[in-house]
Amino acid sequence: MPPDAPTEDAAANGPLSEMICFDLYAASRSVTAVYRPLLEPLGLTYPQYLVMVVLWRQGPSTVRDLVDALRLDYNTLSPLLKRLETQGLLTRRRRVDDERTVEIALTDEGVALRERASDISSCIGAAVGLDAPDFARLQQLLRTVTESATAYNAANAER
Repeated sequence: MPPDAPTEDAAANGPLSEMICFDLYAASRSVTAVYRPLLEPLGLTYPQYLVMVVLWRQGPSTVRDLVDALRLDYNTLSPLLKRLETQGLLTRRRRVDDERTVEIALTDEGVALRERASDISSCIGAAVGLDAPDFARLQQLLRTVTESATAYNAANAER
């Protein structure tokens, strides 16, 4: 940790509003709440939408690819995939050459859903209230936070 980095210990003795974890949590909940009414007509939850976005952008993917892209574990992802398959939006198939690998592909209905979801990004952009440079800077800062916290957790898990 850099010597001038703020600490949660100092904030823990002050108001909740001084804790970065609270700001991250509150921002996440607020933004996710914006998605809810946009996704409801599509029959998707926010995590299901994220799965669909990956498949819309990358095409057929393995479960492992989705785990990595979404930073979810198998136990969280598997029920999401099962529900999306039940909705007729994707298929799950074991590879013939390696039965341990499950490939996920969109159905025609899943592909068509992309068009109905096309305005979601612009709605989120408007809801966040940032201009393009600030939006890009926020994304970069959040990625730095995620990467740093992930590395910290990995280093401390080895102890």
